Amino acid sequence: MMNQASSTSQFLPGSVRAVILATSYWVLSIALTTVSGSTAAFAGCLLGCLAIDSRIQKPPLASLRLPALMLACLLLILAGQLLAGLVTDSTLLTGLFGAMTGFQIAESLRWFLLAMGMTMGMRLLAHRTSYGRVLEILFVASAFVITLSAHRQGMINRPFFIGDFALVRGIDPTSILMATGCAAVLSLAALLIMEKNHRRLPYHFGVLGLLCFSLLVYIQFFGLPTPQVTDTMGLTGQAGNAASGQSNNPFSDGENDFQNREAPVAIVLFRDDYEPEGGAYYFRESAYSQFNGSMLDYASSPDLDQDLIEHFTNSSVAISEPLPASGLRRQVRTSIGLLTPHRNPFGLDTPVSYTNTPNPNSTRFKQTYDVVSEVPQFDFSSLTGHAPGAANWTLQQWQEYLEMPDDPRYQELASSLLQSLRPEFADDPYAKALVIKSYLDENGTYSLKNDHAYAGDPAGSFLFGDMTGYCMHFAFSATYLYRSIGIPARVGIGYSVPAANRAGGSALLIQAIHGHAWPEIYLRDIGWVIVDPAPSRTLVDMSVDPQDGLQQMLGDMLRDEAAFEEFMSTQQGIGIDIQVLVRTALLLLLAALLSAYLIRLYRLLIPLLASDQQLYRLAYRAELDRLAAAGITRRHGETREEFANRVGDLSPSFREMTRQHLLLAMGREHTEQPGMANSWLLLRKKIRTELGSTLPWWQRLLALINPVSWLSVH
Repeated sequence: MMNQASSTSQFLPGSVRAVILATSYWVLSIALTTVSGSTAAFAGCLLGCLAIDSRIQKPPLASLRLPALMLACLLLILAGQLLAGLVTDSTLLTGLFGAMTGFQIAESLRWFLLAMGMTMGMRLLAHRTSYGRVLEILFVASAFVITLSAHRQGMINRPFFIGDFALVRGIDPTSILMATGCAAVLSLAALLIMEKNHRRLPYHFGVLGLLCFSLLVYIQFFGLPTPQVTDTMGLTGQAGNAASGQSNNPFSDGENDFQNREAPVAIVLFRDDYEPEGGAYYFRESAYSQFNGSMLDYASSPDLDQDLIEHFTNSSVAISEPLPASGLRRQVRTSIGLLTPHRNPFGLDTPVSYTNTPNPNSTRFKQTYDVVSEVPQFDFSSLTGHAPGAANWTLQQWQEYLEMPDDPRYQELASSLLQSLRPEFADDPYAKALVIKSYLDENGTYSLKNDHAYAGDPAGSFLFGDMTGYCMHFAFSATYLYRSIGIPARVGIGYSVPAANRAGGSALLIQAIHGHAWPEIYLRDIGWVIVDPAPSRTLVDMSVDPQDGLQQMLGDMLRDEAAFEEFMSTQQGIGIDIQVLVRTALLLLLAALLSAYLIRLYRLLIPLLASDQQLYRLAYRAELDRLAAAGITRRHGETREEFANRVGDLSPSFREMTRQHLLLAMGREHTEQPGMANSWLLLRKKIRTELGSTLPWWQRLLALINPVSWLSVH
């Protein structure tokens, strides 16, 4: 019987290890081969584990040196690649079974022998060296990390085999990704635990399972983790009032703004069709308008930037400064879902009103709202002939929109550039702005690395230096040049997304790389007009891979308006989602019940794996658990002998087990009882039989379903 227990003790951890390794091969291969190849990799790993673990102490493996065995594993891998190549090159097999079947056979051979050879090599190293088991753990970790690496920076549609699987079934891929992550954590933990104490395995798994489950509870209350995309333009971060002041130098860290360049930050859904003339969609969030003595800052004066909305709303809000009725704009409505927190709401080009909307997926979107924008329908002829500024501006407003660094070089440069203007446009503000833009386009170089950040005037250092910088440098320089010749200007900040990214659909994905700053001028009867320099030379690759799948998926999520009633109910009262609370409580209860049953099962089965020195204690505890499950426990102050005598009528064998347990617990040598394991297991069987015949049916049913009976054992 002890041999059987010892065999079970060795078989269980080895089987778990084999399954974990095989699953890692399957996860790693699923994106690299066909279903048959992944299945073959799983099977090859299982066979490799069995071949080594069952023969490592037997001839011929026991007599062979490690280098020879590792060479054999390498030859096995090479044989798999060779056989796969022969199958795909064979016209006979493809003629008999077809090209696709031949390819499937080749992939199965390749991955079966690859997984088998690699597994045998790792298991040999684990048995023969001190670092071999570490390699296994690293392999499992690497398999999951490599497979899920495409998901980095919040790309929920990647890896594609998970995203596509979820998309066609209407499932949020996050649930699959979270489950995969939990499986990876448990797999690594299991490998670590196996190198220590096998007997406490259920306890460890129970705790780890609860930790993984707690992640789901966290998501219910706080939403999904989002990429940390904070940038010097102040677009993302905790929502707040941007007008509180510019806390950082916007020129200080341009390079870091694009470290998470592919991270999605928002999805825009076009309710009305619109194609911008300039080839890019501009989304304005805020602006730098007021000169603080060293550079432009957020406006603190209530008379400035009345067309900007500086806070989120739970209802609707419109701009306080209506646009001039010029007939050169039209309304476009968009819906925006924020994937990361933002300081202020933003909208397409010239937003005039914001309306909070029901969030169709609160775990995915931080906030959703509708925006009505007055988008421009301008051409060159419609913008020329307009005077700068608004007719109703006060002297203070004029001064604020024209204030700039006390550096005469700005006006000198602007005046020299305007000498090339044709006489009929010599006094036209828009034509002047285009000349300055053209100069920056032709002479500027776009680069995230520059030495201007900590100059007294970074824009001046850029403009009158090497003219190498990024959008902030171009925007500030252009704004100062416009102001120097009497054109009211400011720096708009937000996002600029190439129109081609929309790819003909109604959704547009905004990513971190699209964060942008641009100059704007104010023309009478028109309003703020974007005149954005576009340098002809660039030292930075600003392109990112198309995210059509993610764009479509997030657009579909935002388009779902089934949450309207739930949204309205949460707006009434204290705003607590009762359904979420109830669902969370039920999930916690289910997890607690599952953990309790696992612990109970562990306490009943652990005697099968116990050593002679521990068997008497663990077997006795298991029978106390069995009695407690039926409602039979020791009373307060009752000795073990008294309890055994009271239970003796139901189970005489329990009285005998108690007697032997006390003898061993008080110092009797274990060796004095030959065949002790058999006797204890026999006693347990007798107790189970006796209780089954003496207890009424309802008490046996109670013993079967009671999950926490072991808590009353003492």
